[in-house]
Amino acid sequence: MKTFAMYSLGCKVNSYESNAIARSFEVNDYMQVDFKDKADVYIINTCTVTNTGDAKSRKIIRQAIKRNPDAIVVAFGCYAQVSPDEVIAIDGVDIVLGTQYRDKIVDYVNNHDKSKQLKLVDNIFEQKQFEDMHLQTHITNKRAYLKIQEGCNMFCTYCIIPYARGLMRSRSRDSIINEAQELVKKGYNEIVLTGIHTGGYGSDLQDYSFNDLLRDILNEVPDLKRLRISSIEINQINEETLEIMKNDRIAKHLHIPIQAGSNDILKLMNRRYNIDQYVSKIEQIRNVLGDVAITTDIILGFPNEDDDMFKETLETIDKVNFFDMHVFPYSARKGTPAAKMDNQVNEQVKSNRVAQALKINFEHNKTYIDKFVGKDLDIIVEGHDVDDFYYGHSSNYIKVYFEKKDSDFELGDMVKVKLVENINYPKGEILYENA
Repeated sequence: MKTFAMYSLGCKVNSYESNAIARSFEVNDYMQVDFKDKADVYIINTCTVTNTGDAKSRKIIRQAIKRNPDAIVVAFGCYAQVSPDEVIAIDGVDIVLGTQYRDKIVDYVNNHDKSKQLKLVDNIFEQKQFEDMHLQTHITNKRAYLKIQEGCNMFCTYCIIPYARGLMRSRSRDSIINEAQELVKKGYNEIVLTGIHTGGYGSDLQDYSFNDLLRDILNEVPDLKRLRISSIEINQINEETLEIMKNDRIAKHLHIPIQAGSNDILKLMNRRYNIDQYVSKIEQIRNVLGDVAITTDIILGFPNEDDDMFKETLETIDKVNFFDMHVFPYSARKGTPAAKMDNQVNEQVKSNRVAQALKINFEHNKTYIDKFVGKDLDIIVEGHDVDDFYYGHSSNYIKVYFEKKDSDFELGDMVKVKLVENINYPKGEILYENA
């Protein structure tokens, strides 16, 4: 049996797509091996969100070529889409695809002539349909990700992704429902809706919206215990969304990128809201959903960010009181408007600002979790971690550690856990009744 090895860089969407491609090889009589092993085919799903992503993609490709010079080496994904000539120029690369034609990757490998290179990278902005890779689902010990859309229309000045993924394209309703039903049959208790711009689902469809999709999944996949939204923009949340989210089966957690806490920086980033609008919407969300967990992404040290603007950002962080933040120092990405802006911020200044924000984040995170000590939480069991405890996430995304004791559960089950303390890490006590 022929073997293949897969390496996926970057985001959860890349992981989802790599999983789909791996399944397509397996159903065509290939056996997957570890990427560190010798394989007949190496497949690298590249990332281009930063210049570092480009460099790491090239490094991984070269490692595969060195491991087995006779193997067929396939590079695809965002970096391959944006810079195909750089990828095809690597000696030993056989096939280069961008963010299209991935559903045919097995055919390209099976029919490939090692004496010739194949490059299939078209203008991504001409792609109008969602590329459905028909994921062959399989059970693991974690939540399942379900990709519902592709592309982004935002063109934030720091971001290369629209040039790698194209404009927003929504997956068909029936395809999403069918995969969700199949995932539940395979044993998944939680599904996470994901995409490049998840909340933009339906913007290219007539008379069908993201809210319609949420309702249909709840109604047509009745055995699904938890539905989670991976990320959504502040201006994509409306009263109808919040009304649907009152349903106990929808996770009480919203990841809403803010990116900056200063209106001046938001304008430079081409973000389409201001701080007052963001804060007001967060207040509305909490009025409707109570102690919902609000997490976010934030970039510090963006070009022209001075001390006063950074102070505004810290004040905004305090005002919103996020449960958790992904904090990044700004990294210039070639090909984006922000990389060409004047007044780039010193790297040490960026580092200091990130450290200050993370300190506040630690305090907010602990305060939020402390509110749930003594309360029962429904946890999806995901695995083992510190001190050989089991762990899993609650609806509001608190990661809880607990002992199995005499309880009868398996990885992937939903169980009820009482959060008993939040010292060093959230620790719970398993309750005997299943959730």
